[in-house]
Amino acid sequence: MSYIIDRRLNGKNKSTVNRQRFLRRYRDHIKKSVSDAVNKRSITDMERGEKISIPTRDTSEPVFGHGQGGVRHRVFPGNKQFQSGDKIQRPNGGSGGGSGQGSASNQGEGEEDFSFLISKDEFLDYVFEDLALPNLVKKTLNASEDTSYRRAGFTNTGTANNLSVVKSMRAAHARRIALSASSRKKLREKRELLAAEEAKDQALQDKRIIAQLREEIKKLEDKIHNIPYIDTFDIKYRNLVKQPVPSTRAVMFCVMDVSGSMTQQIKDIAKRFYILLYLFLQRNYEHTELVFIRHHTSAKEVNEEEFFYSRETGGTIVSSALEMVADIIHKRYPASDWNIYAAQASDGDNWDDDSPRCAQILEQKVLPFVQYFSYIEITPNAHQALWHAYENLAQHHARSFAMQQITGADQIYPVFRELFARKQYREAV
Repeated sequence: MSYIIDRRLNGKNKSTVNRQRFLRRYRDHIKKSVSDAVNKRSITDMERGEKISIPTRDTSEPVFGHGQGGVRHRVFPGNKQFQSGDKIQRPNGGSGGGSGQGSASNQGEGEEDFSFLISKDEFLDYVFEDLALPNLVKKTLNASEDTSYRRAGFTNTGTANNLSVVKSMRAAHARRIALSASSRKKLREKRELLAAEEAKDQALQDKRIIAQLREEIKKLEDKIHNIPYIDTFDIKYRNLVKQPVPSTRAVMFCVMDVSGSMTQQIKDIAKRFYILLYLFLQRNYEHTELVFIRHHTSAKEVNEEEFFYSRETGGTIVSSALEMVADIIHKRYPASDWNIYAAQASDGDNWDDDSPRCAQILEQKVLPFVQYFSYIEITPNAHQALWHAYENLAQHHARSFAMQQITGADQIYPVFRELFARKQYREAV
């Protein structure tokens, strides 16, 4: 038995396949670590990678042992200190220095974890795994400048990187067959005549005919042999042409209540939810826009900084924000060109007379044009007036409207997954 030690350096990306296999094997551990990380991270750290720790006992690999007997040949790395037959002294202190699986602890036992880093893209893949945008529709934009290259047959001119070796060889082979077809037919006939003449008795053979046939066969073979193996006409290049591609665009309306009852903690929870939704949209659409609307007694379209950090406050009239959403959709985001999503975050507190009006605006002016509208009530208390007004919408528009309650920061990610869990939707018309 021989042991061979490969000391060649790994090439670039040589371990990519092994890494992907490793991530699939420990998928459950990684998903749990990612879920915990989402709830603990600050908003600005949502797009970085993560350090994953796996108990060492879960990373054990099967090993093969060799039985006794037989002839064995082993190749070991050399050293400058020991030679064959040398005895190694035991370490001082009577304690071995070998590797152990246990780490020091006051209970006398423990186990080290195996830690590794996953990239930003891998982190987001696990965050949004098994999630899907409801009613996703790719809408064609006539004014889109997006293009892609597609295969359009073959051409006789092109660059070396587009050379099609298989097509060129086939073209050369077909040309040689076509040019030599008549010569090969004549060659077969001449060889048959020659064979028939040589098969005659020696006295009956005509030497002049045999010599003539051999000369004609030689000329035909030379003619076939002189056909070029490959000609410039045979060389084929893959033809790539530009064509416009349907562009997918999405707009997300972020609607947040900033009345006096909305504390900074509730606003931070809302922001975390909106960041998750924005990253999710970015991974599904080439172009994603955000529209920020904040409201108390009146609604106002603002930028991101003002949306989350402005100190302006007041009473609560939610219908003003929904009216603004409907107006902006009508003026700037036609449903024929845009995939429209909206997320409304509130503590649910609203004027009792205004909540039924909110449900009416949603049903008549907003839901017919949006792909999906999600309402998130952020409160540890019982449901408020706005929730009760929306309950009827949730029953009659289950395909395009959903509502969930968040009681604390640790529920942001679970609620997000509940709202966007992959389901079987009919294609939107």
